[in-house]
Amino acid sequence: MGFFKQLKMYARFGAGLPAFLRNTITLADAEAFVRRGIEEREPNFLRLVERGILRNPRSPYARLLRLARCEMGDLRNMVRRRGLEFTLRSLRESGVYVTFEEFKGRRPVVRHGESFSVERSDFDNPLLSGSYQSESGGTTGAGTRVSTDLGHLAAQSAHLMLAYDAHNTLDVPHAIWRGVLPVGSGINNVLRSSHHGRVPVKWFSPTAPGDAKPALRFRLATYGAVTIGRMAGVPLPWPEMVPIDQAIVVARWAGDTLEQHGRCQINASVSRALRVCLVAREAGIDLTGAVFVIAGEPSSPAKVSGIRASGARCFSTYGFVEGGRVAIGCANPISSNDLHILRDGFEVLPYERDVPGLGGTVPALNITSLLSTSPQILLNAEIDDYGVVEARACGCPLERLGYHLHVRDIHSYGKLTGEGVSLAGGEMIDIMERVLPARFGGTPLDYQLMEEEDEQGFTRLYLLISPKLQITDESAVIQGILDALHESSIMGDGTRNIWAQAGTLLVKRMEPVWTGRGKLMPLHLSRRIQAPEHNGKAGVPN
Repeated sequence: MGFFKQLKMYARFGAGLPAFLRNTITLADAEAFVRRGIEEREPNFLRLVERGILRNPRSPYARLLRLARCEMGDLRNMVRRRGLEFTLRSLRESGVYVTFEEFKGRRPVVRHGESFSVERSDFDNPLLSGSYQSESGGTTGAGTRVSTDLGHLAAQSAHLMLAYDAHNTLDVPHAIWRGVLPVGSGINNVLRSSHHGRVPVKWFSPTAPGDAKPALRFRLATYGAVTIGRMAGVPLPWPEMVPIDQAIVVARWAGDTLEQHGRCQINASVSRALRVCLVAREAGIDLTGAVFVIAGEPSSPAKVSGIRASGARCFSTYGFVEGGRVAIGCANPISSNDLHILRDGFEVLPYERDVPGLGGTVPALNITSLLSTSPQILLNAEIDDYGVVEARACGCPLERLGYHLHVRDIHSYGKLTGEGVSLAGGEMIDIMERVLPARFGGTPLDYQLMEEEDEQGFTRLYLLISPKLQITDESAVIQGILDALHESSIMGDGTRNIWAQAGTLLVKRMEPVWTGRGKLMPLHLSRRIQAPEHNGKAGVPN
């Protein structure tokens, strides 16, 4: 995006922000927004296809629809006769979808004997005026830069307001431990909460001294937004630098707030929330009455158990920068990762897909956006995640709004395979976060798998173990992983067999690696070491 176009975008953002912050919504407004959106799902979908796809010459979806010989009239008739879900499944089977790699612009789209290249920006929503830019975490590659406008934040504000009401945290003091732009999660949460009248008390930013400063436009957007909000009479918090290893700062704020008010809420990534709870327990701070709103990583049973051991509660939200919040945590969950799909904004279709190296399939989540304010347009877009989608009566307030579809046990299938080494997905996560701490001590934050290529190009999988753990026999930890894989499943035992033969697993005594976005992923893909070159050709292992 050119300089002057960016300047106009940020100018529109600054001009619209005061009214956005002053004109707060009520709970009744949020409920009406959702009910109207559910009633108008089908016309909203058709309108977005017609205006955002077929009238957009850059849209990859327009080309896919042409290859599938599907015109606007065909879509209207199919939606009217068979409904939205049937239509989307039919489109998926006709090749109208994008894989995660295609969506990121890393691979060409190949359908019906034709191939064409796409760029990440080709999926941008042309209906947006734009407000500010942020980037995705880029855990599987370079992040995606998208524009977010105030209309989209207003829609998400309604969703989150209803979630907080369902979890009985709507009227409690709350803090955010999220980054500053280009990480959008911090400013997004500040503005969304303020739009429904809940200005955060604190904005902690997981930035360490010496970290590279964001580009000037991102700093201007962050501090400019806070300044404009304060000038408009809304006391938005300034970001306060709190590195990840200083989680005690957040824990003490929670302890002080609980003493004064009896309750509080903290919005943070899953691992960051767990870190707060662990240091709180070490410091003797009782977090009973605190509620963590967690996202960014799978909220596994081990992490949730660690949070609850501090006295706190938690619930998850699920989303991504290209689309926004897709699901929010159930108030009567059946698992640690059980959420309601926001049906007024998205259709989530599980579709079985093969995962190379796994020897099986996973129910990949194909996501379609229904909101005209979505940063990027999604039409059966795979987002590197899989999970269980089901209709279930839970009895919580979110179900009564019309959110009867749940998604649970969400994980990334892109992380199941690393350079030919097949990982056992959720089973491996359970081993890392539950089995190893139970047998060898520590917490889920003390173990991580790191994949590296050595100088010859061989893939090695290292088990990182925090040096603070007193483990005398490191080979016993490796054997413990292999034994647990053997007992887990057929696919897990197959993985164990390959790893045992190849000697794939090695141990490194070092602290697990956190991403630049403050996430602790069970599998860390380190920077590749290039193989040496000889006579213009890549070196070949002996």
